Amino acid sequence: MRWQRSSQADPRADRPSSRIALIRTLGGNTMLKVFSFGGGVQSTAALVLAAQGQLDYRVFLFCNVGADSENPDTLSYVSRYALPYAEEHALTLIELHYTRRDGSQETLFQRLTRPDSRSIGIPVRMSNGAPGRRACTVDFKIKQVDRWLRAHGAVASGAFVGLGISLDELTRMRTNTDPDTLAWKTLDYPLIDLRLDRAQCVKIIRRAGLPVPPKSSCWFCPYHSQRTWQEMRQSHPALFQRAVELEALLNERRALLGRDRVFFSSKLKPLDQATSEYDQLTFLEEDLPCESGYCFI
Repeated sequence: MRWQRSSQADPRADRPSSRIALIRTLGGNTMLKVFSFGGGVQSTAALVLAAQGQLDYRVFLFCNVGADSENPDTLSYVSRYALPYAEEHALTLIELHYTRRDGSQETLFQRLTRPDSRSIGIPVRMSNGAPGRRACTVDFKIKQVDRWLRAHGAVASGAFVGLGISLDELTRMRTNTDPDTLAWKTLDYPLIDLRLDRAQCVKIIRRAGLPVPPKSSCWFCPYHSQRTWQEMRQSHPALFQRAVELEALLNERRALLGRDRVFFSSKLKPLDQATSEYDQLTFLEEDLPCESGYCFI
């Protein structure tokens, strides 16, 4: 079975797989080549293109930040559509999780609601509108991909990591500047190389006979636009209420520490005040991009 779960708790997860994709560079060196799969439109289009032989990727790494944290629709899509499609086309889709030193797993929601937690770690809006310090993408996605790469020999061989950024998101491109991985990890943008924008990615998915996936993100991500929060309130009221309660919990803790309020909405109001029970979607903005390249793909 090509769907694999990887964690420190399972020693088998660190064994090199016979299906790990290797490429040879012009200098004759062999390098790992993996795609960071987010479960959204661009990542799914990349999966289809790989199945069709148009992208040279055979291994896709899905960093699941937790069943209590990921957009439930994304997890459902990955399970119902992406996984069977990958298996059908001999692609390897591997699920990664954040793992503590003792081998236990932690979700992003668990970290945020941990009783002794003093920091937030997601890009909440500060009282002046600026985003707060963000550690979620680094800890739960980037470091998990890097850990898997190290376990499979990337420090010695080198590695290319494909990111699902499309042509209309050109400003999200970046080079790897992490001193811990700079010597052996190169970021790759195959959709931009193919000059594909998001609309073209949607067409690629539909032509493959797959439904278009929802936008991938955590359900409580402060990068959500007013449109997304409003849609959540109307279409997923129970999930929206959980976001309201989480925002309130974080502010209760900040009040005890003598700190200013933070907000999930760009309106700098509590979510239940920043949205309406009535439909107000027409002129609302789109989600803000996460510059890491590992989210909203």
